[in-house]
Amino acid sequence: MKRKTGANPVTDHLAALGDVVRLRVLRLLEREELSVGEVARVVQLPQSTVSRHLKVLADDGWVFKRTEGTAAYYRVVLDDLPASHRGLWVAVREMLTGPKDEAGRREHAPELDEDTRRLASVLADRRSDAQSYFGRVAGQWDDVRAELFGSRFTPIGLLSFLPRDWTVADLGCGTGNASEVLSPLVKRVVAVDQSQPMLSAAKKRLEGVKNVEFVKGELTDLPLESSSVDACVSVLVLHHVESPAAALAEMRRVLRPGGQCLIVDMIEHDRAAYRHSMGHRHLGFSDRAMLGFARGAGLERARYVALPSDSQARGPGLFSFTCSRPTGEG
Repeated sequence: MKRKTGANPVTDHLAALGDVVRLRVLRLLEREELSVGEVARVVQLPQSTVSRHLKVLADDGWVFKRTEGTAAYYRVVLDDLPASHRGLWVAVREMLTGPKDEAGRREHAPELDEDTRRLASVLADRRSDAQSYFGRVAGQWDDVRAELFGSRFTPIGLLSFLPRDWTVADLGCGTGNASEVLSPLVKRVVAVDQSQPMLSAAKKRLEGVKNVEFVKGELTDLPLESSSVDACVSVLVLHHVESPAAALAEMRRVLRPGGQCLIVDMIEHDRAAYRHSMGHRHLGFSDRAMLGFARGAGLERARYVALPSDSQARGPGLFSFTCSRPTGEG
């Protein structure tokens, strides 16, 4: 944005910052030097849109541009900004990231957390590209393995750690994708879902698989005997449940003493449209919320882990949450 003759520089600077996308971009570029394409992947906007925002920021002196061959890279260097820019950005950044809570964590918008996770993914991809550049065979090894063996053997192979004699409840099984992975590895899978059409799709998917039982039921009132399963698995289901606390209490009831629980769901986010477009009852869950549900249900050894983000994924970040029923209970 080029300044008009006689314009007030303060209003120019405020105008350049007057868009939430540009604020997100500045926050990213203060952390890392990024190309237009990399910024676009993080903020999940077309490159043409990102280029327009970068031009506004560059014209008003907020970002520095460096070219390398045909590529252009952008960066915010706080110490090199004019004093007027620097003071304004520090103040705006503080408001953007929000105050700290009692534990010293920032209470900012979940969208910024998603930017941070996607940035980590973009940087990981960059490192992978660099390895490919400096070592052709090493950099292509993942592609070679995928071509020879497919892309699923690593996670499925790791799941072989599961005890062979386990009975696992796949809660909210949907079309049966988790049951399909689990069934060859454990003794028995009980696939539970409240939707008959979903159960019918899962049955069709797993036709001929002998160790999967399909049961219609709610997660808050499971049609399973107490202490009847070794593990409960729930993948992208909990945000649909009215009372997650009641669901975890039911998981504890059906688990045998020492049994394990695995929940995969969305990290807390602010995409309110999901409530209407997909019927979500909860906009993801924070670590504190999940730990509270587990403690309330009497589950122990709780662990909340943010999963690495796929830079091509357009949804919120995901977490895995594990906990267990105490051992030694009757």
